[in-house]
Amino acid sequence: MAQARRATSDKPRRVLVTRFSALGDVAMTLPVVYGACRANPGVAFIFATRRHMAKMFVNPPANLTVFAFDPADYEGLTGLKRLYDHLSSKFDFDAVADFHSVLRTRVIDWYARRDGLKVVSLDKSRSHRRALTRRHNKVLVPLRPMLERYADVITALGLHAPGPFVSLFPPEGAPAERYAILSEPKRRGERWVAVAPFAKYSGKIYPAGLMEKALRMIVEDNPDVRVFLLGAGASEEAQLDKWGATIERTTSLAGNGGGLAAELALLSHVDAVVAMDSANMHLAALVGAPTVSIWGATHPYCGFSAFGADEANAVQLAIECRPCSIFGNKTCRRGDYLCLAGISPRTVADRVNSLLRANPPKK
Repeated sequence: MAQARRATSDKPRRVLVTRFSALGDVAMTLPVVYGACRANPGVAFIFATRRHMAKMFVNPPANLTVFAFDPADYEGLTGLKRLYDHLSSKFDFDAVADFHSVLRTRVIDWYARRDGLKVVSLDKSRSHRRALTRRHNKVLVPLRPMLERYADVITALGLHAPGPFVSLFPPEGAPAERYAILSEPKRRGERWVAVAPFAKYSGKIYPAGLMEKALRMIVEDNPDVRVFLLGAGASEEAQLDKWGATIERTTSLAGNGGGLAAELALLSHVDAVVAMDSANMHLAALVGAPTVSIWGATHPYCGFSAFGADEANAVQLAIECRPCSIFGNKTCRRGDYLCLAGISPRTVADRVNSLLRANPPKK
């Protein structure tokens, strides 16, 4: 059994940050975590998350350690107790920043409080979420952004507010060798557009037929553009390979084996991204890539807009049933997903063209 211990001062020196999933949610925490590390250089931060998330922590601050684990190794209450004991003995943390606030992290919180440690949990404002997404009498008011809620956890621990964050990479982007498995370096006069047309739930996915039309418009409107298609899994790979084979200057990166780190490196050089309300939207934000986001069942008002997102680049329809879900996982009550099917491909293409006009190619 871990020996009970108490924090020795009001300001913690070693903070355990917990956020186990999902990919996009973990990505959203990085600007706050990196900013907190730089604003509190005398504090050690330990970020505990799933193993496959660790590769997105590129160029981390010196006082950040990522503890990556497989949840299957720590199942149930006894497993979580073992996880807590392991983290405690390895890092001797004196405070917990719970960025997840779910049952698993609450178990960790309970053991930390038992040991006299300061614990601050994320406020998800669940009642306001229900009011925003209910079918009738919606309260259509923006919820406090998740990025600000994560920062609240840091300051509630008695630490300095997170400092500024711009990108995981320097202004010139990642070195070419970081993404060499995906592409050769950008040619002079060439511009890159990355398109990530998928999401976990149907309520977030722009219909494939409309997306294909938007892709063809982007390519036809911009003869200097090369398009990269991002996705994972067999069904996504099949669709993206088809588009890559039939749309000029378009390359599918699905199934290439490059991995998350290589994708981030490539994204640091793109001139525009098209993404759903999905993990790729947040990954693009981590490298400062200008992004056109497409919203369906969800809504920026839910608080999950990407770091640094420009509201003008959120493509969405103002229909009375939106938002019907925080995560996009509910079946469409109308049965037609008009929130997505009603968005014109030309609207998407024009928004991308606007970003490209603002970033002319280097001659």
